[in-house]
Amino acid sequence: MVSAGELLLLAGLVLAAAATGGFYQTNHLVTAPQTTQFLEIGSNFKATCMIVNTTEVTADDLYWKLSETTVSKELYTKLNESAISVTVPVTSVQSEWLFCRAKKGKSPYVFLNTGKFMYGVLLKKGYPPGKPENVFCVAVQEKTTISSTFRCDWATVGRQTSDVPTKYTLNVVVIHIRNYSVSTEGTHAQVEFVDTYPHFMTLEIWVEAHNMLGKIESERITQDANSFVKTNPPSDIKVISEKYFPTSPLMNWTQPINKSYGKLKYEIRFCTSGSPNWTYVPKGDIATDIQSFRLQSLQPYTEYITQVRCQLGHWSDWSGTTMKTAEDRPTSKPDLWRTIAEVDGKNERRVQFISKDPVFANGRIITFDIKIQEQKNDNLQWDTILVNGSESSDGQRVITVLKDMLLADLRPVRLCVTANNSVGTSPMASLFISAKGREDPPVKGLKVWSAEGKLWLQWTPPNGPDLSEYVVEWVSGEQTDWQRENKNTRLTAIKGNLEGFVRYTVSVYSIYSGRIGKPASKEAYLKEGAPLEGPVVRLNDKPGRNEAELGWVEIPLHRQRGFIVNYTINYTGGGETHEVTVPGNTVSYTLKSLSSNTKYDTWINASTVRGSAQSSTHSFTTLKYAPGEVESIVVGVSLGFMFVVLMTMLLCLYKKDVIKENVWPRIPNPGESTIGNWSPDYPLKAETPKENCLSGISVQDVDVCDGKSVFEEDKACLPLKKDKYLSEEHSSGIGGSSCMSSPRQSVSDSDEGSDMADTTASTVQYSSVVASNGYKGQTPNPHPQQAVFSRSESTQPLLDSEENPDMMIQESSRQSQGFKQENPAEIHLLEMDQQQEEEGVESLGFCPLDEESEQTKPSEGQSAASSYMSQREGYRPQ
Repeated sequence: MVSAGELLLLAGLVLAAAATGGFYQTNHLVTAPQTTQFLEIGSNFKATCMIVNTTEVTADDLYWKLSETTVSKELYTKLNESAISVTVPVTSVQSEWLFCRAKKGKSPYVFLNTGKFMYGVLLKKGYPPGKPENVFCVAVQEKTTISSTFRCDWATVGRQTSDVPTKYTLNVVVIHIRNYSVSTEGTHAQVEFVDTYPHFMTLEIWVEAHNMLGKIESERITQDANSFVKTNPPSDIKVISEKYFPTSPLMNWTQPINKSYGKLKYEIRFCTSGSPNWTYVPKGDIATDIQSFRLQSLQPYTEYITQVRCQLGHWSDWSGTTMKTAEDRPTSKPDLWRTIAEVDGKNERRVQFISKDPVFANGRIITFDIKIQEQKNDNLQWDTILVNGSESSDGQRVITVLKDMLLADLRPVRLCVTANNSVGTSPMASLFISAKGREDPPVKGLKVWSAEGKLWLQWTPPNGPDLSEYVVEWVSGEQTDWQRENKNTRLTAIKGNLEGFVRYTVSVYSIYSGRIGKPASKEAYLKEGAPLEGPVVRLNDKPGRNEAELGWVEIPLHRQRGFIVNYTINYTGGGETHEVTVPGNTVSYTLKSLSSNTKYDTWINASTVRGSAQSSTHSFTTLKYAPGEVESIVVGVSLGFMFVVLMTMLLCLYKKDVIKENVWPRIPNPGESTIGNWSPDYPLKAETPKENCLSGISVQDVDVCDGKSVFEEDKACLPLKKDKYLSEEHSSGIGGSSCMSSPRQSVSDSDEGSDMADTTASTVQYSSVVASNGYKGQTPNPHPQQAVFSRSESTQPLLDSEENPDMMIQESSRQSQGFKQENPAEIHLLEMDQQQEEEGVESLGFCPLDEESEQTKPSEGQSAASSYMSQREGYRPQ
């Protein structure tokens, strides 16, 4: 439903259209408002569009567009058939155009006259002005009067945009006299009073902020004009230090402005030179309108900076000067300490007594009086030590060496010291040096770390009832310094001037009524950095075949610039690079698994927590053979050769018979045969056959001459065949006797003798003596008879069995097992004959037969052995 306000707006648009008919003859749309609008960011803006002088379009054909974006129809409100409104939120900071437009496709007229169906309004956005705050106005002194220029400053509140800037107007009203105002876009402004500054008059001051979205005023200030005056600081300041009042110097100054302008207030402060901490004199102790003041409780012989300022309206700037108070008697003890160094080879210590000036020296110390006292002697005289009087340029107290002495380990002493200046003597300080090994216990759990540009220490107190204080000592090279802490201290920072990249040995000593306890020490850096150089690398010994021991010299302490946390060993050889990391406390390392006869290049990186430095490269070549390896090989080979030779000799000794038989076979010596001494006229004594000759052979009970033997059937010996002799006659010589050979004579047939002579180079006489006794268990002939000698002229060589009877016995034993069912004698003779045939030896125990016997055939009942033997050899038994 259309509200009354919207109806009034439409009526106004109609009246405006009638008043400006010329414009609307060319444009059929008009918006309200029509001019540029300044909008507050975060608010909503409402605009109305009306159709005039046309019926081509209606309100349903209109739409709104904000910049390049079409406004949603949800924000539209249709007032009637010819008017429509829209409400859009103001969000962005940039300026934008809001257009009301008609749809082009309604009619050809609208399409051809698009410009007549468009109207827009420019939206500029910003913030309303904020209330100015902290308005401060001042009138400064020029020469001896107050300037007529009155300046005010303020602070802005809120935000501004370039489309909606804020301007400020300073308003100054001299009550009942005149008003002054000035505008600016900044945060300060000034007005010029007519003639002179309005002293003793009331001023009303405020600042007004305004822009297109509104205006606002600051709080109004209504005060006396002198309350805005700022004078110059007091001048000609002097501080007088008096001999009899060393702690109360007198301070004088000159007022900056004539008293006719008003009474001035003053403020005084002072501090020691170089200190940032100021001491303010209570305002209640300072009267108004004065030009001098006596300071209190200053330290004698101390340089101070004193300052003063005054106030009429605003406080003036500070003005001041530097002064030094007069000397006074020292009010504190000398800061006494000692250093101890061991003496090699002696039961003594080198003790150096050192001291700093008293904290409250109250003057320049010119001498120290010292007395070294043993427990049993208290009547020693005081010695005076002159001081050169130089002072440290960095503000630190100078350390004076009082005494340097050798002290036995078991000798305790006490040192007493006083300090003197031009006014008097300080209280006495004493220090007790205990016998070595009898010091009191140290503090516990000491920790040292760097933070905030300082070295901090923390510890736990020892168990000691008479603990009086602590001494914190830090040592770097030959420089030693210390500070004292009270007995309740658990955490402190070193107050001395420490340098970065320098290693300090920090120790905490517990002091027991002048006795020094054992120290607890730590090493620390105020600041660490990378080392300035690397370690010096070397070989500790000659390199081996597969290893080499590297050693290096630590970097000088002043070049380390930090704790060495590790060393990184790099070495390259044979085209490969290796890296090994070892702890920082290592000074040597053995490289292993190296290649033999190879050149290696090695270098070491020393690292701190802040960086590392590399050493120079060191080269070495490994050995081709390890030390002693060649000697070991030679010794091993020699021992092996000797072992082989020794074992060979032992084997030869142990197997000499076997070797002899295989290398040098035994050949029978004919000269040792008994047949060589035989003669038909002197027959040899028959030898009894040895039992082992036919061991293992089963023999029937038969006598040599028994007619019932197996040979009995064979009454005549078979003749010896010539061709058989010729075929077997290959060797000559004289053989030894055989135990079973029968005595035989050499016989030859007249017809065959020439043939034998032709075919045989020489004949060998075989002979044997056969005993009449029975063999082993065989029953001999009851009629004993003498041994029968038989001789043969056979040319058959000796059997191996004749030379080696043992071999014959073993062979006959094996062969006899195959003839269990036959006649043992026949089987044995057959085996012996077969063996003799293979080895080319004549059979034993038979004599050659005549030619007639050759034609004799074995009877049917003759044994196989006898038949075979008679057919082969032509022998018969004797």
